[in-house]
Amino acid sequence: MNETASTVTGSSHKAIRVEEDGPVLHVRLNPWGQEDTLTAAVLDDLHLLLDDLHERPDIRVLVLSSMGTDFCLGADRHEYQAALAADPTGSSMRRIVDKAQRLCQALENTHAVTIARLHGRVIGAGLALASFCDLRVGADTCRFRMPEIGVGLPPAWGGAMGRLISEAGAARIRELMLTCDVFDAATAHRLGLLHRTAPLDGLDEVVNAWTRPLIRRSPEALVLTKRMLAGYARADRTADASLLDSHLLTAHINRQQ
Repeated sequence: MNETASTVTGSSHKAIRVEEDGPVLHVRLNPWGQEDTLTAAVLDDLHLLLDDLHERPDIRVLVLSSMGTDFCLGADRHEYQAALAADPTGSSMRRIVDKAQRLCQALENTHAVTIARLHGRVIGAGLALASFCDLRVGADTCRFRMPEIGVGLPPAWGGAMGRLISEAGAARIRELMLTCDVFDAATAHRLGLLHRTAPLDGLDEVVNAWTRPLIRRSPEALVLTKRMLAGYARADRTADASLLDSHLLTAHINRQQ
């Protein structure tokens, strides 16, 4: 596997590492071992990558993982506060949150089958991002949490509430969002937030077991099936208020200043 200079893996991606292995694209968060958060730079790079995939039908599978200690600790709240301090109208803040929603929609709609490879802590926006992947495997040592209410924020990142509810059910997501309880990989698997669990050193084996048959399937059948599944999932979100999420989150943080 090696990094190439194609449109997908070009040097414009600074906040993520992208490696191409035939029809499989490996996208890794936190390549520099810094903060395991979803900054605006990470959102920009991921969105650019997914845009570029429109021109790459040869890419059949996208594997999303992280090179950090944890998969993701959520959104960068310091970045939110800095954006509001620089622009009290909230316009800059709304643009950041809008990026998150567009990214999640792009991840849900891309033609490639997306696989989330999770380890360590998967918190807030990190769980939201992973939930938009088609398949999710987590290390059996993973820990998950939806902490937004606990830190005084609505769970509005990426418009993911509807997606999480459609994947795991309203009753359990309601409980986990309201209590902010930490839950383990076994619980995430039972809820449907993980499709598989494995020891940390067995994650790649699970990813490969999914990838090998996927790259042999008819591309047209895969894309059509993905579109149908996404359509049914969105049909469950007919009253989805996620279009208001950027305004809701901005207004709430602004009141806290």
